[in-house]
Amino acid sequence: MGDRNRTLRLGVNTLFLVPGDVGGTEIFLRETLKALATGPGDIELVLFTSRDNDALLRGDLARYPNVSFRQLHFSAANRPLRIVLEQTLLPAACLGARLDCLWSPGYTAPFLAPCRQAVTIPDLQYKSHPEDMSRVERWVLDSLVCIACRTSRTIFTISEFSKREVVKYGFAPAGKIRAVLLGVDQSFAAIRPEGERRAALQGLIPLNLPYILCVAHSYPHKNVHLLVEAFSRLTEAIPHNLVIVGKPRRGEKALADAIAGLNSSGRLFRFKEGLAYPTLQMLYQGADVFVLPSAYEGFGLPVIEAMMAGVPVVTSRAGSLPEVGGEHVLYVDALTAEDIAGAISRTVNWSREERQMRISRARQWAGAFTWRRSADRLIGAFQEMAAAA
Repeated sequence: MGDRNRTLRLGVNTLFLVPGDVGGTEIFLRETLKALATGPGDIELVLFTSRDNDALLRGDLARYPNVSFRQLHFSAANRPLRIVLEQTLLPAACLGARLDCLWSPGYTAPFLAPCRQAVTIPDLQYKSHPEDMSRVERWVLDSLVCIACRTSRTIFTISEFSKREVVKYGFAPAGKIRAVLLGVDQSFAAIRPEGERRAALQGLIPLNLPYILCVAHSYPHKNVHLLVEAFSRLTEAIPHNLVIVGKPRRGEKALADAIAGLNSSGRLFRFKEGLAYPTLQMLYQGADVFVLPSAYEGFGLPVIEAMMAGVPVVTSRAGSLPEVGGEHVLYVDALTAEDIAGAISRTVNWSREERQMRISRARQWAGAFTWRRSADRLIGAFQEMAAAA
């Protein structure tokens, strides 16, 4: 047996991360790494980075003495190249690093490595919603996930739902998988002064009217188009604007068609390239309602962020969302424009007292989702791997 009291030397395969391109998975990796670097345990992190993400991750973590960087000199934005070099260049780079474990947080991992491996499979959305990818993309990802699950001693998921998905599709038995739920940035609860918020949002949206917020790329399964259709049903009954933050994806045509049919297009504000993080936080904090009409979520980070920010949430019962929202969000009975509109209408018509009660309970629930908790559970698993014979 190994010595569980010695310093754990953990390699982290960050090659999947192209900043600004992978949504919630970027937040998951960056926040988890910060928590791992500042935890109470004896751990050294060796980050294998690409040209795309090296500067970003150094900005986050270079100040910590227990973090080192080994940049692999290629652009991971070229996905086929990244896949090939992850299987060849990365294992070679690990050889001299004296690692106890190599953790790959983004679905894929080397077929061979000079140490024990762990992988995180955030979700298997491409299996149940194949329309989000081409046939070739699905086949390649399926093969790589299969390889990662077979070569890893431990498989992590980000929810119990995702764990069931990995078992359901035959990638690994339940005993090999650990569900480690994500955290939420606690600063979402630090409501900024009204003057600061108005200054940050001035020129982006009208500040004299309430607004409904959705943060989601336009993947088909996100159903952002249904939210637009629901909003169109409500424009004569409520004074709200609709604000959507998210990049165009394969569901863009359905969304564009819904926007074209909107009877009050001047009340829709869309940010296709995202917003700076502090600005996005203040956009959450000022929203009257947050809506995520998704048919599949491995975790659903925007939901817990909205709860932490003190915003009532309307969402679906799909995927992991009931794990994240508990009893503190309003679920739609069916993913239709009619049901979404009905849920929004009920929420905006709550009395002041009911709204405040619900917000308080939701924020208390969300506060239990911390990156410290997530990192501690990961460290425990890595220590067990390192100590195993």
